[in-house]
Amino acid sequence: MFLERSHGHTRSGWIEVICGSMFSGKTEELLRRLRRALIAKQSVEIFKPAVDTRFHAEDIVSHDENVIHSTPVQAAAQILLYANDFDVVGIDEAQFFDNELVMVCNKLADAGTRVIVAGLDMDYTGKPFGPIPALLATAEYVDKVHAICIRCGGLAQYSHRTSDQKGLVVLGEGDRYEPLCRRCYIEKTQSKSHP
Repeated sequence: MFLERSHGHTRSGWIEVICGSMFSGKTEELLRRLRRALIAKQSVEIFKPAVDTRFHAEDIVSHDENVIHSTPVQAAAQILLYANDFDVVGIDEAQFFDNELVMVCNKLADAGTRVIVAGLDMDYTGKPFGPIPALLATAEYVDKVHAICIRCGGLAQYSHRTSDQKGLVVLGEGDRYEPLCRRCYIEKTQSKSHP
């Protein structure tokens, strides 16, 4: 089932995933792709989880302060209520959505929509995060971006929590997290467990 898009063409949809650690430029890359779609006069809508209010309740803001208006939703299934007839759908902070996000993204892509998803691939303990692993398996395109390790300057893929707060979801930025490479992450987490 392919839908006729805004320029009168029928085409197949697909899923793109941009993943990596905090401070790696995931949101910046998502915004870049969405802006290019807008320049091409494609219809674009972007969603984020309502729980993410770090910078703004509705806007998506990258670390270098680029901003785009979004529609916050409580659950992934709500995206289907608002995403009708768009050429491109962006989804930021995907790790905070429930596992229904995989079905939502596939349904949109099956209907001819280009779906661009950005999110953390691992939580602060280094384990796969939320629906991202399943999205990585079903996406046509995957880009893993890296931050710079704050300790040694290597490529960082871990979001190390610097605060003592417990719980999987603790919203924060540089005040609670730092990007680390594998070696520095292992050293830091081992030193926490063996004071």
